[in-house]
Amino acid sequence: MKKILPLLLILSQPLFGQTMSVTLLPENIKSSFRALSVIDDSVAWVSGTNGTIGRTTDGGKTWSFTKVKGFEKCDFRSLYAFDRKNAVIANAGSPAYILITGNAGKTWKTVYTNNDSLAFFDGIDFWNNKEGVIYGDPVNKHLMLMSTRDGGKHWTFFPEESSPLMGEGEASFAASGTGIRCYNGRKLLITTGGLFTRLLISGDSGKNWDSVTLPATHGSPSRGVFSIAFSNDTTGIIVGGDYTLDRYMVDHVFFAYDGGKGWIPSNTLTGGFRECVEFIDTLTAIAAGPGGFDITFDGGREWSTFSEEKGFHVIRKARKGNLIIAAGNNKTAVIK
Repeated sequence: MKKILPLLLILSQPLFGQTMSVTLLPENIKSSFRALSVIDDSVAWVSGTNGTIGRTTDGGKTWSFTKVKGFEKCDFRSLYAFDRKNAVIANAGSPAYILITGNAGKTWKTVYTNNDSLAFFDGIDFWNNKEGVIYGDPVNKHLMLMSTRDGGKHWTFFPEESSPLMGEGEASFAASGTGIRCYNGRKLLITTGGLFTRLLISGDSGKNWDSVTLPATHGSPSRGVFSIAFSNDTTGIIVGGDYTLDRYMVDHVFFAYDGGKGWIPSNTLTGGFRECVEFIDTLTAIAAGPGGFDITFDGGREWSTFSEEKGFHVIRKARKGNLIIAAGNNKTAVIK
């Protein structure tokens, strides 16, 4: 893994005390990052196109990058890192692979392969360092769902009766890895889009499901909800839109104060299509998309432009700490 220093540092104008420093990747590293896992105030991982994996151990000041040997053509859009040495990744596309590392990405082991032409992973999340779920587009009309109980070493398909039946033309988006969220030990949330857009809710780790039809834009394969986030049991936000249209979006950002049963359109919208939303505290959240960033201080009712820096897809806050990192096309950013 080669460690690099920032090639270019751009400080955005402060907004409500927040600034963003953007680090461009070296010319010899070309990757679009859509998967991001921030562990604490020091350690974070990214993954993306061209089989590229990135890791920082100093809070985003410097990054080390490598390509997964034998998988240089893969787009790793699903990633969960446990610490500075251990992580699991999965690619978008077929054949679908899940790989793990225990030595900071120096070597990777393939733990699952699916050659079905329909296999397509959309995201991964964990409740703890052992138990997690990976999901993907429907196979045989059911959402593709697999679980692990040993930190990603082995994966098991959910029984068909525990895999939600999908509508014709309904799928999900591997845009930022945040269409799936594991919360509170057993709660599991998954968003869908396409001809239908729904929120799938399980309170028992995916054994049983409730379905909420979302009021967000839908009706074509490019439209729907791309990301969901909750700050507690009640306060949530969904964002999305149409990935073929950046601006002039309607019905693409909503909030809920009831755990996700009823969704209310925001009074002021984000600046366009957004692929990821992340809570910073109970009521503050940042939404990211290829056209820029927006911030809310009231749980999603009102949004303001945070930055017009383009080309970002994902933003995540440390699971333990305050580090906030964004990633996108050939760049990463730290938000303070």
